[in-house]
Amino acid sequence: MHDPKTEAPRSASHSAIALLQRSSLASLVQTEIERLILDGELASGAKLTESTLADRLGVSRGPVREAFRMLEEAGLVRTEKNRGVFVRDVPIEEALEIFELRAAMDQYVGRKLAQTISPAEVKSLRQFVESMEQAAKAGDAQAYHRLNLDFHDRLLALTGNAKFTATYRKLVNELSLFRRQNLTGESMTVYSREHRQIVKAIAARDADAAGLAMFQHVMNSRERTLQNHRQRQAAGRPANAASSTSLENTHA
Repeated sequence: MHDPKTEAPRSASHSAIALLQRSSLASLVQTEIERLILDGELASGAKLTESTLADRLGVSRGPVREAFRMLEEAGLVRTEKNRGVFVRDVPIEEALEIFELRAAMDQYVGRKLAQTISPAEVKSLRQFVESMEQAAKAGDAQAYHRLNLDFHDRLLALTGNAKFTATYRKLVNELSLFRRQNLTGESMTVYSREHRQIVKAIAARDADAAGLAMFQHVMNSRERTLQNHRQRQAAGRPANAASSTSLENTHA
């Protein structure tokens, strides 16, 4: 026998739990699609469909639809009316501007951390650098790319500025394709050396040196991006030639 006094609260509680479950599932779906994009499994400009992704990830279409919304806010996908959802394809001119903005923001990160970082935090950054050096020696660009993203995200998190972090992450997401294309055996070695110099300056609490090292690191990436773009143009290759996977018609 139902007690009318408890029926409403129970119903409200069940609704709240269902909402939480849907929200959590959408976040998990967002994380997985984001991984596919940042790792290059989904190409710049690729069309994404709810049904294909839902099948691949073993979920209903609702969480995928919500994940698309969150990914658009994060700057990784765009929605075109009557056409669908696509992985963002950032023009080279815009990418170069983003690199410049990111360089200025990274300079702040370096200066900030040189003034506030703890010995334990320095140790964690050195571990990242060592792992990246190992990946570079092994020629594992995929592992290096993921470690590189995590390293810079760790630097960002250590600033403790949530608003700054959210803005920066969106910019980094928009540069994901270009940063992957910059990874070669030679460039990974150079990047690792630059990362070690950044951590050394931060550990020494030299704000000027840390800020400059961070700034120059990003501007060097900008220059490599421009050179790569010019080489692809000279060879008659499209900007996104390094990756062409689409989830519109495949169920890989």
